[in-house]
Amino acid sequence: MNNNTNTQVKGPMDATVDIDLIFGERICFKQLISYCEIAEQCLKWVAFAEWADFKPKTILGQLPVLEIDGKQYAQSLAIARYLGRKYGLAGDNNEEALEIDQNVDFLNDIRIKAAAVFYEQNAEIKQKKHEEMSKDVYPALLKKLNDIIVKNGGYLAAGKLSWGDFVLTGMLDYLKAMMQVPDLEEQFPAFKKLSNNVLTIPNVKAYCDMKQDLEFDF
Repeated sequence: MNNNTNTQVKGPMDATVDIDLIFGERICFKQLISYCEIAEQCLKWVAFAEWADFKPKTILGQLPVLEIDGKQYAQSLAIARYLGRKYGLAGDNNEEALEIDQNVDFLNDIRIKAAAVFYEQNAEIKQKKHEEMSKDVYPALLKKLNDIIVKNGGYLAAGKLSWGDFVLTGMLDYLKAMMQVPDLEEQFPAFKKLSNNVLTIPNVKAYCDMKQDLEFDF
């Protein structure tokens, strides 16, 4: 498998560029680039067995990697934001773009708090932190995010589809696992509405229905 082969891609905005997106199992990008109608051309998987050899070839030693005209770019949110701008998912003006960034950053704050607990190595401390966060922190944060989605009519920001909706949809199962809240969507129905708004987009649904067995989650 040649993971460094650029692919010429024409997106819905008629912008043609040499682009190659390489990543492990990050569902956000699976959905986002399928919306941009470039999934078949640029989606590359790096299996666990290949990662040790591939890692030194990446710009920051991590995935995902976006390659444009032979130059690599990294960081998940930076790439998602770039694709959002390129394919009309970054708001119609600077204020809408700011709102999307704001709410994605808030979502990422929640993820960081949950990850700090989930990856705690000391089992006793981890359990204590989880109980405290589940009682005093997670409910308020999730309610606030749920209220934001309700206010925006089932979207994360600006009252319409944005790259941020793909980030949240792709992160949803990850959050449920880290927070140990398997019924998150039942407790906060707006999350379900948002993910449905993404997953029922015809080309996103068609691509996500192609069940791919992935070995590596970065």
